[in-house]
Amino acid sequence: MSDAPYSADADGKGVRLAVRLSPRASRNALDGVMTGADGRTSVVIKLNAPPVDGAANDALIRFLAEALDVPKSTVAIRSGHTSRQKLIQIEGAAKVLLQRLDKWLTPPTSGK
Repeated sequence: MSDAPYSADADGKGVRLAVRLSPRASRNALDGVMTGADGRTSVVIKLNAPPVDGAANDALIRFLAEALDVPKSTVAIRSGHTSRQKLIQIEGAAKVLLQRLDKWLTPPTSGK
């Protein structure tokens, strides 16, 4: 994935993930990967939490921690706290996290 919405930190101790968040959705779900008009690639995540008092940000951290099987304490919003476009920092072994992100973002292939 050359235009992946994520990258390893230079020290290999974490990854950064670009997210486009859609709050107040009907359900919590990964909605794919998109490239915006500015050329940046982001993971699109829909959450049913409202964007009020940090509820959507808290829900995003829980959603990502569960999806990537990491502790919530290792997931943090680095920028975009009040925006739909966010930069997420996930601490941990970058190699392992990159593999989990690849698996999570790769659509399943049909065996038919």
